[in-house]
Amino acid sequence: MKAFTMPDLYRVVEGIDVYDPKFNIVSPGADQDIYFPYDAAERRLTSLHPELKELVYGSAEAPLAVGVLADPSKPLLFTMARLDRVKNLTGLVEWYAKSERLRQLVSLVVVGGVIDPEDTGDREERAECEKMHALVEQYKLKGDMRWIVAQKNRVRNGELYRMIADSKGAFVQPALYEAFGLTVVEAMTCGLPTFATCNGGPSEIIKHGKSGFHIDPYHGAAAANIIADFFDKCAKDPGYWQRISKGGLERIYSRYTWEIYAKRLLTLSSVYSFWKRVSNLDRAETKRYLEMLYVLRMRPLIEKVPLTVDDPEPTEAGSNIPPSPKSPLPRHFF
Repeated sequence: MKAFTMPDLYRVVEGIDVYDPKFNIVSPGADQDIYFPYDAAERRLTSLHPELKELVYGSAEAPLAVGVLADPSKPLLFTMARLDRVKNLTGLVEWYAKSERLRQLVSLVVVGGVIDPEDTGDREERAECEKMHALVEQYKLKGDMRWIVAQKNRVRNGELYRMIADSKGAFVQPALYEAFGLTVVEAMTCGLPTFATCNGGPSEIIKHGKSGFHIDPYHGAAAANIIADFFDKCAKDPGYWQRISKGGLERIYSRYTWEIYAKRLLTLSSVYSFWKRVSNLDRAETKRYLEMLYVLRMRPLIEKVPLTVDDPEPTEAGSNIPPSPKSPLPRHFF
C-alpha cells in the first residue's frame, strides 16, 4: 500500500507492510477443560452418553432432527457449523449423496441450523434449510444421514466429538472459506481425524496426510474421494485411523493451546516494547498520523480563531510619548 491520495484531503506516502517483523500471528486454542482426547477415560462425561446416543442414533425427528441412521455400526462422518452458504453444509451433504462409495463406508451426521425454515428470520439460513430438505428427499438420505438442530452447549459438544471418535469416525469442515477454524482445533483436540477446507486458516492448522487432510470445497467429488480413501484405508489398516488421530493431537499440542498462546503473546509484547524503545519503530508512522490529524481536523479549526486586537494603552496626561506598538498574534499556531 504505497502513495495513494484521499482527494483534497491527504496524501499517504506509505502504508502497512504486512511482512514487517512487528506483525506476528498468535493462534488461539481450544479450552482443554472441555475439549480433551477421547481416550482420557477418567475424564469422560459418561453421564451425558445416554442423551447423546439418543441425539445421534435415536428415532426422534422434527423438530429435533431429520433422518434416522439405519446402520449404527458404521463410522460417523460428522460436521457442525452455522447453516449458511459459506459454511457449506449443504455442499457436504450433496458430495456425500452423490458418492455411493462414501455412503457405503460411513453414515453422515450434520449438526447445524434449524430444521423448520419457519423457525428462522434469517433469509440465508432459511434458503439453506430448504435446500437441505430438498437434498434429503432427492437423494433418499434418511437412512444414511441424520441432520440435527444446532447444539450450543459447549460441554455436551466436547463429549459429542469424543463419541464420534469412539465410532472411529471423522470430522469435516467443508466451508468455502474459513478465517481460522476453531471447530477444526476442537475436533483435533478430541483426537478426531479431521478434513478441512484448503481455503483459509485450516490450511495452516493441518499438515495434509499427517495431522489431517485438506479438501477443496469447490471440487466436491474429489473431496468425497479423499474422505472415502481414508475410510477405505482404515478398514484395511486399523492402525491408520490411530496414526492420523495421534498426528492431529501432536499438531495441536505443538501450536494450538491456550498456554502456547499466552506465552507467545507475552513474549511478543515484551519484544515489541523493547523495539519501540531502542529504535525508530512506529515514529515515522506516528508523525504522519499527527500530520494527517492536523491537516484534516486542527487546521480548519485554527483558521476560525479570531485575531487578538489589544486596546490602545492610555497615555500620561501631558505626555507626548506614543503608546508602544503591539505585534498581532500569528493567524496559525502550527
